[in-house]
Amino acid sequence: MANSAQAKKRARQNEARFAINKMRRSRIRTHLRAVEEAIESGDKAASLAALKAAQPELMRGVTKGVMHKNTAARKMSRLSSRVKALG
Repeated sequence: MANSAQAKKRARQNEARFAINKMRRSRIRTHLRAVEEAIESGDKAASLAALKAAQPELMRGVTKGVMHKNTAARKMSRLSSRVKALG
């Protein structure tokens, strides 16, 4: 348990940061799920629109430190190749 005032403040800040990061991760996953569902439905236009909406969310996650840059790039690459294959 935090004893000093500084440690107590850090604990409060960590809780707030955890909540914000959890919200951001959830938002990213929601967008990725939308792309997955659009791909499974076989609708290329819908999956392309969902992919375009998911791209900035993934990159925002990278800039905010929620996700590693290569992880986001890998997810984008795999999703875009699956959308492209719908043809």
